[in-house]
Amino acid sequence: MMHSEQHAAILRAVRAAGRAIDPPAAKALYAPLLADMPRGHEPVRDIAYGADERHRLDVYPPVGATGPAPVVVFLHGGGFIRGDKADREAVGHWFSRHGVLAVLPNYRLGPRHRWPAGAEDAASVRAWARTNVAAYGGDPDHIVLAGESAGAAHVAAATLVKRFHPAEGLKIAGAFLASGVYNAELELLARAQLGIATPDPRNEAYFGTDFAAYRSMSTVDLVDAAPFPLALTYAELDPVQMQAQAGELFARLVTRHGFAPTIEVIANHNHLSQVYAINSGDDALAGPLLAFVRDPRS
Repeated sequence: MMHSEQHAAILRAVRAAGRAIDPPAAKALYAPLLADMPRGHEPVRDIAYGADERHRLDVYPPVGATGPAPVVVFLHGGGFIRGDKADREAVGHWFSRHGVLAVLPNYRLGPRHRWPAGAEDAASVRAWARTNVAAYGGDPDHIVLAGESAGAAHVAAATLVKRFHPAEGLKIAGAFLASGVYNAELELLARAQLGIATPDPRNEAYFGTDFAAYRSMSTVDLVDAAPFPLALTYAELDPVQMQAQAGELFARLVTRHGFAPTIEVIANHNHLSQVYAINSGDDALAGPLLAFVRDPRS
């Protein structure tokens, strides 16, 4: 089967699955295409950026760079309780072969580690990148923080809330948030409408069970950073709560905080397929992500 026919078959299966979040099924759909995916430079693996066993990152050096390359820090998803950088190897190779240095970290997970551990780890990786990417061919003055799902939630908090910024200021080129969680209180109060289980296996694992505190952990209510280039995306077949939260964050950033973010729907994809498609020949998410990383102000 030609790749174009494979992609068409995959997208039919994605649409048939609808809004379901099923990591093994999504991974299996793209496994045949990613088995022989084009590769960039092989990564330098498991570099420590902190003391915890999860404080490890992989660096994918850029191919063909003639000077300091743009840098992307990409945080995987996993509902705050799972996920690993190794499962996003295709993302690292996608950027590497397009001349971008990619940093893929692991970060601490719930329920062992609660909010704001993920935001703190995203901030720590940004600090590591600022200090170290030049040694791998990256430009420390052109770092974009990106994340999907829980990773987007952590990047949003680490960049939009000044308590997570270093003393010298944020100093990033921009942030790209794909299908993240930005309002824990909304997901708590609208469980019935949004089809969220009770107890909530992911949010309660990370945000805890002191429900009165959820507003104080919701990024939409904590934004106090000065504007910087930012992109928001969600998948056409994302669960409703991801779509609602992207819209809410976009609206608040524009009307209350002076931001001018972009917002885009990733057509034909669901929460997971959009990410597994990266470096498979389907650039629905990979294309906008790469364009933003190269030029966040475009």
